Amino acid sequence: MKYSARWIALSVGAVVVGLGVVLAMQVGNDPRIDATKSQLVGQPAPELSLRALDGTAVDTNTLLGKAVIVNFWNSWCIPCRNELPALKEFANRYRDDPGVALVGIVRDDSTRAIKAYVKAEGIDWVIVTDPDSRAALDFATRGQPETFALDANGLITGAQIGPTTLRDLESLLGSAQGR
Repeated sequence: MKYSARWIALSVGAVVVGLGVVLAMQVGNDPRIDATKSQLVGQPAPELSLRALDGTAVDTNTLLGKAVIVNFWNSWCIPCRNELPALKEFANRYRDDPGVALVGIVRDDSTRAIKAYVKAEGIDWVIVTDPDSRAALDFATRGQPETFALDANGLITGAQIGPTTLRDLESLLGSAQGR
């Protein structure tokens, strides 16, 4: 009986030490941190080949040579609607700058709903559809809205997961322009 108690105590002690080691190794590994950043920053942007609402092709080659802000959204998304004023202001600021492009990629939405929303809200930057969600998957989006900055060489220089503000957009543009 005396030896059984020792073995039990040693076993319990080993389990406690093992759990302590496992818990100590997890300190600082907050899974919420990964949910707020994109693993694609610093990587070449995925190849794009989409159609704008007016039927024109928008692909990786048409965007090279510009600092590009890519915003994933849809018409029924409340956070997307909330960030719209910031996107409008940003688009107005850079409308005449040939070195800057703003591209909205719509996923999980009907073309009719997109066109109606774009018209009602006076959205005048390039809006493309992602009918099979290929671009959204390639950019590893988790939902919408999400915004990415691409430099003139097509490298992803920044990302904003969730609604963006004008300050965020300016910061993303700065990263795309090497500032």
